[in-house]
Amino acid sequence: MIEYLGGAVIPIGFDTPVEPLRRVTHYSGEAGCIAQARAFAETFLAQLNQEWCVPIDRRAAGDVLLVVSELVTNADRHSAGPYVLELEGSARQIIVTVYDSSAAVPLRYPRDPARIGGHGLEIVDVLAEVTVERVPVGKRVKAVLTLSV
Repeated sequence: MIEYLGGAVIPIGFDTPVEPLRRVTHYSGEAGCIAQARAFAETFLAQLNQEWCVPIDRRAAGDVLLVVSELVTNADRHSAGPYVLELEGSARQIIVTVYDSSAAVPLRYPRDPARIGGHGLEIVDVLAEVTVERVPVGKRVKAVLTLSV
């Protein structure tokens, strides 16, 4: 948008991107994929902060990296094929989506501190709004983290 003020052209409203930042990558399930996914997410967060001017504090960044780690680990552990990691960010939220080839919906166990394992989705549920949906090639697990404004 451009405003004309006393003959001067003043551009306004260009400091906020119209579309969210979106990045997608895929992994084969080979060793090191989870670390690569975290590095991909760190690069994404840096770009969201630097180029989109979205303030991301250390806690929010840690939450995003934890969600990425848990969802990618689940895809790596429970699907037989490759999986896709999609990150989308705006000033209000960061969405972490993982597509994998397994149609099995992840189990949500009741809280049990004595249980060994099976806490990944429980942790993600605390940090984000999680939805799971079957898609033609398997499933999509989507976690929406709301950023404090």
